[in-house]
Amino acid sequence: MDLGLHGKSVIVAASSKGLGKATAKQFAAEGAKVIISSRSQEELEKAQEEIRSETGNNNVSYIVCDITNPASVKELVVKTIELNETIDVLVNNAGGPPAGNFDDVSDEEWTNAFELNLLSFVRLIREVLPYMRRQGSGHIVNIASSSIKQPIDNLILSNTFRAGIVGLAKSLSQELAPDNILINTIGPGRIGTDRVKHLDEFVAKQQDMRYEDVKSKAESSIPIGRYGKTEEFANLVVYLCSGANTYITGQSLLVDGGMVKAL
Repeated sequence: MDLGLHGKSVIVAASSKGLGKATAKQFAAEGAKVIISSRSQEELEKAQEEIRSETGNNNVSYIVCDITNPASVKELVVKTIELNETIDVLVNNAGGPPAGNFDDVSDEEWTNAFELNLLSFVRLIREVLPYMRRQGSGHIVNIASSSIKQPIDNLILSNTFRAGIVGLAKSLSQELAPDNILINTIGPGRIGTDRVKHLDEFVAKQQDMRYEDVKSKAESSIPIGRYGKTEEFANLVVYLCSGANTYITGQSLLVDGGMVKAL
């Protein structure tokens, strides 16, 4: 299937590692013009080299961006336009907030999580919309968490703000449809990333268990019996942002190996 992504202009936020990098790599493999971004220039340089080398696509650029900073977000979009003239795809992504229960979380941590995991998405969408509206098309995917369907223990901040992302996308799907701009949310389950390893280590310490036992227990709760691969997640993002998707919008989908039992 030709996904129609060759030459398309794509921004992937928080893409120097993990799900963001895997997603950027899949877009590059389809021939898109990809902008990767994060706060670390060093990590971006490594990711750029890896993606170019593995895909053969040299049209992969990086822009340093702190997505909690409005001016930095605006600069990311302006520089993307300077490089690629337009923006066809936005993939919103951000690192997860700290683990903890309600009694563990301070006002400052609530505010920081709001800035990182919800308001950054709002700001990026706001900046790209004028270009998408002008061309009469666009695709936006928000990367959230499986907690959009089923809250996760010890992750009160993530559970709260990931749900907000779903409400944002559902509302925007109604507002943006007349402009042929499609927006969806994807929740990763237990994908083999540094974030998931960190959370497993947190549980191991909290419950005085070995990390290997925590991981094994988690894998046993997944019908497929293992953690997902980052490319398995990225495949769905790329499809939803491609020319093959002309009718799916406002949806919340999971990539979780059947882990979540909620309908």
